[in-house]
Amino acid sequence: MILGNLASSVGNVVGDITGLNKPSKNTITGSVVIVKKNVLDFTAVHSTVADSLFELLGNQVSLQLVSAQNPDPANENGGKLGKLAALEYWNLTYTPLLAGDDSLYKVSFEWDEEFGIPGAIILRNNHTAEFFLKTITLENVPGEGRIHFVCNSWVYPDRRYKKPRIFFSNKTYLPHETPAALRKYREEELQVLRGDGTGQLKTGDRVYDYALYNDLGDPDKGADLARPVLGGSAQYPYPRRGRTSRPPSKTDPKTESRLFLPNILNVYVPRDEQFAHLKLSDFIAYNLKGLVNQIIPLLEAFVNYTPNEFDSFKDVDNLFFNGLPLPTDLINQVANNIPLEMMGEFFRSDGQQLLKFPVPKLIEDRSNPFAWRTDEEFGREMLAGLNPLLIQLLKDSSITKQDIEYNLDGLTVEEALSRKRLFILDHHDTIMPYLQTINEYTEAKTYASRTILFLRGDGTLKPVAIELSLPKMEEDKIGCVNKVYTPAEHGVEGWIWMLAKAFVNVNDSGHHQLVSHWLNTHAVIEPFVIATNRQLSVVHPIYKLLHPHFRDTMTINALARELLINANGIIEGTFCPGKYSLEMSSVIYKSWNFMDQALPNDLKKRGIADGDIKSLDDLDRLLIKDYPYAVDGLKIWFAIEKWVRDYCSFYYKTDEMVQRDPELQAWWKELREVGHGDKKDEPWWPKMQNLEDLIQSCTIIIWIASALHAAVNYGQYAYGGYFPNRPTLSRRFMPEKGTPEYAELEKNPEKVFFRIMSSQLQCLIVITVVETLSNHASDEVYLGQRTPNWTTDAVPLQASDAFNRRLAEIDGEILKMNIDKKLKNRVGPVNVPYNLLHPTGEIGISGKGIPNSISIKFK
Repeated sequence: MILGNLASSVGNVVGDITGLNKPSKNTITGSVVIVKKNVLDFTAVHSTVADSLFELLGNQVSLQLVSAQNPDPANENGGKLGKLAALEYWNLTYTPLLAGDDSLYKVSFEWDEEFGIPGAIILRNNHTAEFFLKTITLENVPGEGRIHFVCNSWVYPDRRYKKPRIFFSNKTYLPHETPAALRKYREEELQVLRGDGTGQLKTGDRVYDYALYNDLGDPDKGADLARPVLGGSAQYPYPRRGRTSRPPSKTDPKTESRLFLPNILNVYVPRDEQFAHLKLSDFIAYNLKGLVNQIIPLLEAFVNYTPNEFDSFKDVDNLFFNGLPLPTDLINQVANNIPLEMMGEFFRSDGQQLLKFPVPKLIEDRSNPFAWRTDEEFGREMLAGLNPLLIQLLKDSSITKQDIEYNLDGLTVEEALSRKRLFILDHHDTIMPYLQTINEYTEAKTYASRTILFLRGDGTLKPVAIELSLPKMEEDKIGCVNKVYTPAEHGVEGWIWMLAKAFVNVNDSGHHQLVSHWLNTHAVIEPFVIATNRQLSVVHPIYKLLHPHFRDTMTINALARELLINANGIIEGTFCPGKYSLEMSSVIYKSWNFMDQALPNDLKKRGIADGDIKSLDDLDRLLIKDYPYAVDGLKIWFAIEKWVRDYCSFYYKTDEMVQRDPELQAWWKELREVGHGDKKDEPWWPKMQNLEDLIQSCTIIIWIASALHAAVNYGQYAYGGYFPNRPTLSRRFMPEKGTPEYAELEKNPEKVFFRIMSSQLQCLIVITVVETLSNHASDEVYLGQRTPNWTTDAVPLQASDAFNRRLAEIDGEILKMNIDKKLKNRVGPVNVPYNLLHPTGEIGISGKGIPNSISIKFK
C-alpha cells in the first residue's frame, strides 16, 4: 500500500511536469477497461513491480485522441491529434485476483471545438508487460455524447510496434464513407495486419498471412513421419492455413520444422486470435497438452497392467458406471507429473483411484441398455447423430433385389425406388483408392462400404443391406470383391450383422472426423479468418458481421496441427486411415464446392430435398420429413440468412455499391485466389458483383462457423464416447465360415467383437479426446450474442434483436418437436433428444448449443 501511495504521488508529479494530467477548461473524461497480465498469468508478478516503477518514472500508458472531422496537413492529412493523456492512478487501482476480472481506469483529455469529434484513439503502452484492452468509453463529448471504442486486443509495450496502436470508435463505414481524417489510419492499420510476407513472426505480433499445410510431418525424426505437403498442387489441393514462419526441417526443405511439445504454446498465431487466458489455461494445461504429455502415457501404463483388451460390453460399461481400479504403484508413478485437477477432470477420481468417465447420453437410459445396437438407432443416427450429412437418395445400386426386396414392407424394389424411399450411406468411392494401402501398411483391416436403407411409414430408416468391398487387381485396373450382408437378430448371424454395421461406423467415424468436422469446418474457414483481417478494416460492416464467427479458430487449428492431425498424432493413431488420414481429406477437398455448403443446396444435391428449398414453407419438399438435422438446420439457416440480408441491405443499397467497394473486392479476390487458391478457377464461386452474392456468401460463412460445426462437434461424446457404437478403427476382417475366427464368434461373440475393433488403449484415448472436444465452456458465446456497443447504427441493431428473437423461437420449436411422439427420430430408441442445433446451450458435455465460432473450450 505504501508503494502504491508513493507511485501515485510521484506519478502525479511527473504527470504535472509532462503535462499528461494537466487540467483544462474543456475536458473529455473517459474510462478504460483493462485486464492486467498479472491477473491473467500468476507467474508474471515481476511485471507488476516493473510497471509500478515505470509509472514512478513517468513511463505511463498514454492515450491520444484522433479527430474524425479535421485533417491535419502536418500529419499527412490524418486526423488532428490531441494532447497526450495518461491512465490515472495505475498503481492505486485495485487489481482483482481472479483471472478474467477487469480493472477500470479513468482518463481525462483536453479538448476544444477546433478538434472536433474524436474518431479514433492512439494508445501507447510504455510499461514492460502487455495487457488486454477491452473497451474505452468517452463521456459527454460535445455534439456527440458518449462514444464507445470496443477494443478487445492485447497491447504490448510500444517499443514492439513500428506504429503505435490505434483503436477506432464503434461507428461503421464503407471505405468511401470513411471520414477523410481517418482514411490514413484505416489504410495503415490494414498494412500492419498484412505484414510484408517475410521475417520471423513472434509472440505478440499481429500479422495475418498464408501458408501451405507443410507442418504435419516430422521427417527429421524419421522417414516414417514424413507427410506430403497439402495445398499448392493439383495432386494434393487444400485450403491455406496461417503462416507461422518456423524454419524448414533439416531433412526436407519443403517441410516446416516442428516444435517440441513443451513449447507447444509458442506456435505463432496472431495475438488477438489466441484464447483468452482463462480458456487457454483450461484448454491447454488441463486438456490437449496434458492429454499428450501425461494422460496418454498414464493410459498406456494402465493398459500394461491389464490384458490390453476389453472382453465384453460389461468391461466397457464399467468405465462409466463403476470405474476400473488404478493400481497404487501406477498412481504413485505419475502423481508427481499430473496435477490433481487434471486427474479429477480426466479420471473422475473419487478417492478410490478409479478410472472413470462421465456416462455418455447414449447409454444413460438403463431401462434399455442395448438400445444403441438396434437397427432403428443405426439408421436414426444418419439423420440425428454425429454425422448426419451423408445420407442420400438411392438412384441405382449393385445390390440385387433378392438381397433386399423381402425387407421393404411389401414393396418391390422398383416401387421403393420410384416412391423415393430407398437411401444410401456411401463410403465406397472415397475409401476404395486407398483401401489396399491402408490394409497393407497400417494396422487397420477394413472395407469400403455401402449401406442401403428403407424409409418406413413411420418416418424411420431401416437398414436393409450392407455391402462390404475389398480391392482386387484385374489386369491393370483395381476392381473390387463385394459381399452383401442383410439384417439378422439372433445367433452368429446376428453378430455378423452387428459387425457389418460396426465396419460401416468405422468408415463413418473416419469420414466424420477428417472431412465433415476437420476439413469442412475447421480447415475451410481459416482462409476466411485470414482474409477478413487482412482486407477488411475493423470499421467495415462485413468485418463487423463476420468477426464474431472467427473467435479462437486459428488457435484451435494450430493446436490441432501440433497434437491431433500431425504425423503419429492422435487422429493417425486412433482412426482407420492412419497415416493417410489428412492425405485422403486432401483428395476429398478436390470435390469441395463453397456453394454446396449452403444447407438447402446440400439437401438438394443429396436428393433429400425434392426441388429447391427457398424458405421454411418448402419443408414439405424433404423426402424424409422427420430429419432432425435438416429440419432444425433449415430453421437456423433461414434465420441467419434473414439477419444477413437485413444487415447487408442497410449498407449496400445497390449492386453497384458492392462492385465499387475496394476492400470487399480485395477480400473476395484474395479468398478465391490465395486462401482457397487451389480452387480459384472453379466456376461456382460467386462473382461478388451484386448484393445477393454477398448475402449468400456471408450466410454460408456464418453457417459453417456456427451451426455446421456445432452439428458435427458437440455430439462427439454423446455418440462416440461409448465407442462400441462408433468404433474408429478395425484391426481384423469379418470372420468367414469355416475359419477359427468364425468358430470363436459362435462361442464368445463379445470377445471377438472387441478383438476386431479398436484396441483398449485406442478406445481410452478416443474417449478422453472426444470428452475434451465436446465441452461447452462457461464463457461460451452462442449464436446471435454480440459484444455490447458493437455498432452505433440503429437498423443493424434492430435486425440483430430480431435475429435473437427468432433464435429464441427456434429454441422453443425444437423443445416442442423433441416431445412429439410421432417424430420418432427426435429421440430414438436411446432416448437422446436432438439438441445439437439448439441456438443456446448448457455448460459441459451437454450436446446442446450453437457457439458463434469454431472454438473448442473446456468447462
